[in-house]
Amino acid sequence: MIHFENDLEHALAVLRTGGTILYPTDTIWGLGCDATDEAAVRRIFALKKRDESKSLVILMADVKDLVKYLSHPPPDIADTLAGFDRPTTVIYEGALHLAPNVVAEDGTVAIRLVKDPFCRHLVKRLRRPLVSTSANISGEPAPRSFADISPEILNGADYVVKYRQDDASEHQPSRIVRIRKDGQMEVLRP
Repeated sequence: MIHFENDLEHALAVLRTGGTILYPTDTIWGLGCDATDEAAVRRIFALKKRDESKSLVILMADVKDLVKYLSHPPPDIADTLAGFDRPTTVIYEGALHLAPNVVAEDGTVAIRLVKDPFCRHLVKRLRRPLVSTSANISGEPAPRSFADISPEILNGADYVVKYRQDDASEHQPSRIVRIRKDGQMEVLRP
């Protein structure tokens, strides 16, 4: 039995009914919802007090998921992603089948493939991409551990995952890169 199975079941029940969760990711604690559910995404923006014109990161479990949610995934993307030595969010062009409010005005979407076991199980069992945005009010510092999360965020999520709450190690946000049309990679956040 997986030691976070109970959390997975509760989180999935909430996500499947349009709810929001507070959960540990492969980087920092995040707020999440089904990335194909526009109303749920709107709730994330409201909880964070964030303008909907700002984009959100989407988590997926496997390279093959990119084909369903991108109009033209780069042909060598599997090799590119395999070369990353730490969690990296990639900005892609041509988002498909996602809630319109997770897609940037220019049609791009920020996607990270997760290796963290909890996140991978969650995304795979949801069978949809998952929103992952830092668990903080917009403009405030991102929480480096569960203890740093504000009561407003804790109380605002429909479900708070218990797994890894006692992990006191400080985590960093992901690196963010954009793959340009010419195939070159531009680092936006090291």
